[in-house]
Amino acid sequence: MLLAGPFSFRIIDVIDIILFAILLYELYNLVKGTAAIKIFIGMISIYILYRVVKILQMQLLTEILGQFISVGVIALIVVFQPEIRQFLLILGNTRIIKNQRKRFLFWHFRINNPVNLSIGKIVKACQKMSETRTGALIVITRQNELSQYVATGQPVEATISEVLLETIFFKNSPLHDGAVIITGNSIRAARCILPVSSSPTIPSYYGLRHRAAVGITEKSDALAIIVSEETGDLAYSLDGNLAENVTPSDLSGFLERLFQ
Repeated sequence: MLLAGPFSFRIIDVIDIILFAILLYELYNLVKGTAAIKIFIGMISIYILYRVVKILQMQLLTEILGQFISVGVIALIVVFQPEIRQFLLILGNTRIIKNQRKRFLFWHFRINNPVNLSIGKIVKACQKMSETRTGALIVITRQNELSQYVATGQPVEATISEVLLETIFFKNSPLHDGAVIITGNSIRAARCILPVSSSPTIPSYYGLRHRAAVGITEKSDALAIIVSEETGDLAYSLDGNLAENVTPSDLSGFLERLFQ
């Protein structure tokens, strides 16, 4: 079907735009809250600029940006390798049909009811574990739900409580080794495997627990809280930065500013 007017517009063009919008939205959901989102937005901006200068017939900029985009495809495959792998895994997962059956394409945006994070319970649990020198690594998600890292652990799906956190990280517990991931007011999983940072700025006396905390915050917008097993000191990491030797009141105040 062809619409009359100065521009030819077919039904297939509408379908093309809708499918592209769906793909773009799903890709955004995949990288939001990660370091990759900045690269994603940057590449979209460059492509839009390329289309503008091409329409305006600016030959030099069109040639330069065209070469950049052609080479950029290879760079994107390298940079977004983990995200591409996750996206393909999602496409190959038959459960996606069940998960998506209640939404009509991408027009149904998931609106999560605001849930108050149990800051007091988390801080009290960390304080008690600090006093007993019980090592712990707690990751609190923000925009990115870290589903790929949740999948590496043991599902819990329980409301946050002091006793539960202390039980998970108890030295003889089978779940104590690894990280707990919290989303909203729920402990989603325990014994999760996190990426380890290779940053030279991390003091050499810190072990894998602190490096994993920095690693996950380098790759996402999550917050990681660490209780040292050797000293009982509290620390937290955000955006790849590590705050050392914080007090329970410092931690409580920081969580309130960040999440409330």
